[in-house]
Amino acid sequence: MSLLAQTFINRFEKHFPLYLAEEGDPCGLHIGTLNKEVQRIMVTLDVRPNVVQEAIDKKIDLIIAKHPPLFRPAKRLTYDDVQTKMYADLIKANISVYAAHTNMDIAHDGLNDWFCQALGIKNTHYLAETHQFNYYQLSVNVPNTHIEQVKQALFATGAGCYGNYHQSSFSYLGTGQFEPQLRAQPFIGKTNQITKVAETRIEMIVPFFKKEQVVAALHQAHPYQMPYYQLIKSENLADKYGIGRIGTLDSAMTINEFAHRLRSTFQLDHVRLISKNPKAMIKKVAICGGSGQKFYPIAQKLGADLYVTGDVYYHTGHDMYDSGLNVIDAGHYMEAYCKPRLLAMFNEWKAQEHWNVDFIMSEVSTNPFRAY
Repeated sequence: MSLLAQTFINRFEKHFPLYLAEEGDPCGLHIGTLNKEVQRIMVTLDVRPNVVQEAIDKKIDLIIAKHPPLFRPAKRLTYDDVQTKMYADLIKANISVYAAHTNMDIAHDGLNDWFCQALGIKNTHYLAETHQFNYYQLSVNVPNTHIEQVKQALFATGAGCYGNYHQSSFSYLGTGQFEPQLRAQPFIGKTNQITKVAETRIEMIVPFFKKEQVVAALHQAHPYQMPYYQLIKSENLADKYGIGRIGTLDSAMTINEFAHRLRSTFQLDHVRLISKNPKAMIKKVAICGGSGQKFYPIAQKLGADLYVTGDVYYHTGHDMYDSGLNVIDAGHYMEAYCKPRLLAMFNEWKAQEHWNVDFIMSEVSTNPFRAY
C-alpha cells in the first residue's frame, strides 16, 4: 500500500513524542508538507547542502533529520547564501523535512539509550529529569448492561495502561438514582419519575496526554445523555523522562580502554580526554549525546567515574578537570549513530504495517572536523 507522509509521522511520534522536546526546541515539520504520498524516506543527522543534493539525486520524498535545519529563524531567503539556497532547493524538489531533536534524546529507547546499549552500559537511569507527566484517575458510573462496552471503548484509547500492565481497572456495584426533567432524553426511566438503576462504578488510570481522547470515547460509548464522571490528578503516579543516561559496565576498565571502545563503536577518528589519570579504573559511566557539558555536575553528583558528551568549551574543560571528573568529549558527530538505528526501526515498522516505501540512510558525512 502507498504511504502518506502523515501516517508515517504519526507512527514516528508515538515513539518520539513532540511533547518530550525541551522548551524552545524546534522539532517537527520544517519544510514542505506531510499531506502527500511518499515512496522514499531518507534519514540523516544534519540537513546540509551536500545532504540535500544527495536527496535530490536519490529522488527522496521525505527527510527525517536529528538536527533541525531551521534552528534559528532565517532573516533572508536569497540564493547567494548556501544555507538559504538549500531551503529553496528542497522546496523546488518537493522534499519535505522533519526533525526530531531533543525528543529523540529524551524518549525511552531513544538515542542516549542506543549509546548505552552499544557501549555496554547497563542498569541505566536518566541523568537529569526534564519532564513529569502525572496520571489521572477516571471514575464513571455505568449501567450494568453496558459495562464491557464502555470499558473496551476506554481501553482502546489507552486508558488503564501503566508500565507493562494494560486494560487495568477496578469496579464496584451500586445503585444510581435520577429524575429526568421535561427536556431530558433519558436512556432509562421516564420524565418526572425517580428512576433507580443497578450501576457499576468503573475506575481506571488515564495518561495526561490521553485525557481528551478518553473523555470523547466515554461520551461515545456511554448510553446516558449526560454520564457522570470524574478525572482526578494522581499525586503519586507519573511518567518521568530525562536527558542523558547513567549506568554501569559489566566489569571495570581503564579510561583509555573505554576511550578505545568508544572510538571503535562509533567509528570516530579521535576523542578529547579530560582526566588527571587516564589509566584510572572506571565502572559507572554517564553519557549525553550532543552538547551536554552543562550536565557534568549532575553526573559527578550521581557518582559517575566518567562522563561522555560533546562540544566541551575550553573553560568548562578547566572546571571539569579541577573537579576531578573524568570526561570524554566525543564530539557532536557521534550522534550520527542515530542513522543506522533509525533505519532498522523504520524497516521493522515497514514489515509490521506492510508499507510500500523505501527507507534510505544518508551516506554523506556532515562532520565539519577532521583529525590531523
